[in-house]
Amino acid sequence: MRFFNIAGPCIPGEHYMVPAGTRCGDLKSLVMERSCFVIHAPRQTGKTTLIQDFVRQIGEEGNYYGLYCSLETAQGISEVRDGMRVILSAVQDAVHNSPYLPVKTFDRTVDDVPETVLKRNLAKFCRDLDKPLVIMFDEVDCLADRTLISFLRQLRQGYVERAVTPFVHALALVGMRNIRDYKAMLREGRDTLGSASPFNIVTEALTIRNFSRDELALLLQQHAEATGQVFTETVVNRMHERSGGQPWLCNALAREITVKLLGRDTSKPITLDLVDRAEENIIMRRDTHIDSLLERLKEPRVRRIMEPVILGNQVDLEFAGDDASYVFDLGLLIKNMGDAMPANPIYGEVIIRALTFETQFQLPTTLAGRFMANGHLDMTALLKDFQQFWRQNSDIWLEKFDYKEAAPHLILQAFLQRVVNGGGSIDREYSAGRGRIDLCVGLGEYRYPIELKIRYGSGTREKGLDQLAGYMNHLGLREGWLIIFERDPGPTWEQKISWETRDHAGKTIHIVGC
Repeated sequence: MRFFNIAGPCIPGEHYMVPAGTRCGDLKSLVMERSCFVIHAPRQTGKTTLIQDFVRQIGEEGNYYGLYCSLETAQGISEVRDGMRVILSAVQDAVHNSPYLPVKTFDRTVDDVPETVLKRNLAKFCRDLDKPLVIMFDEVDCLADRTLISFLRQLRQGYVERAVTPFVHALALVGMRNIRDYKAMLREGRDTLGSASPFNIVTEALTIRNFSRDELALLLQQHAEATGQVFTETVVNRMHERSGGQPWLCNALAREITVKLLGRDTSKPITLDLVDRAEENIIMRRDTHIDSLLERLKEPRVRRIMEPVILGNQVDLEFAGDDASYVFDLGLLIKNMGDAMPANPIYGEVIIRALTFETQFQLPTTLAGRFMANGHLDMTALLKDFQQFWRQNSDIWLEKFDYKEAAPHLILQAFLQRVVNGGGSIDREYSAGRGRIDLCVGLGEYRYPIELKIRYGSGTREKGLDQLAGYMNHLGLREGWLIIFERDPGPTWEQKISWETRDHAGKTIHIVGC
């Protein structure tokens, strides 16, 4: 019996799976061309599944010997001799465990010249084979500092000398980051790469895209064929919309529904409500994949990119810099028509939840459900209550946040989340290009649109009114709330705290000053 996999690479016959090769480039052509190439993608997108399957494929076809080798055990080792000892041991283990290689031993002895031992031992190993060798090095970005440089230099030297000395026919460097970004992993000033850079042997850099809607449907159809339990078209669409096709999220949603919520009872139908409940459970439980991403939010280089996205300030975002490349490689953000936004709505939700988690639970427990009555949410009373909270506590709360520029937005969202935990929901739309973040608080069939802005000059209010009216048109709603935070220390609290209701573009909009 197969199942939805959320831990490690997928195994044919054990897991429901979509062939990973359809989501990457033409690996066979690169092997035929004797290329060194990179495969980079965020974690849990199918890199290891892809290359293990490719190694099996070329091994069964018989034209090459394929070898999969993970370098994860060498993580963080910067000294070359120690690093080479672990790398050679990893290659030896991979050789010994390979079902395709006729030779089961690989020299892992580190002699007096560790700076060339990998190249020499690979050349010696290839000399004893009767077919060309293709190696897939996984987790390359685990290598650190001098070990990384030495590893790449030795591969480069063997690669350029292969016309006269036996060496690996083709090889792949697989990890989260593109080869051009490895330089940023090296400590500044410690190493000079020189003209013979170890980074210049790569023919092509490939990535693995997320599931398309049809690929997700194919994955879920396998479950339907095995059990008779169908994921309807509407359910598939919702799962793809919320996950963005991210493979781990797709499998996690499906597993949460079928195993956790339905208890493997395949006679029960799969509904949209189950998708929403599964998403909320995954967010609240903070499974390992989610938690590892959220830990990155604490890193200064991630904060430098994420904060402008939360605020909607694309002008503060350097797309071409190393920090942006790092965050995109992590899979937290994507670029869409020149804009930066969370890679999918679930990530967008967990980013805000993670940054406001501690704040939520330091707020009064009485907030949960306080403004809800008869199926309605009294948004006016809620926001007036927040105004008083902000006036009394903002200085203290602002100091608690690492994301200080975005702190007003985050504190309000923590306040709202604490309220809706009593039975409502929040949909968030934010990106670096809009100059604001849009929220839609939901309670049953009722929806309450909110736009958050920080005052940047005299045009903030009018621009916010136009933007909120456009958002309300999109939602089909007539009443909304524009919240503007004043960060200029000059005005008094009597000037900052204000409330004005205006008709704008056929909408009733409450302008809430904080």
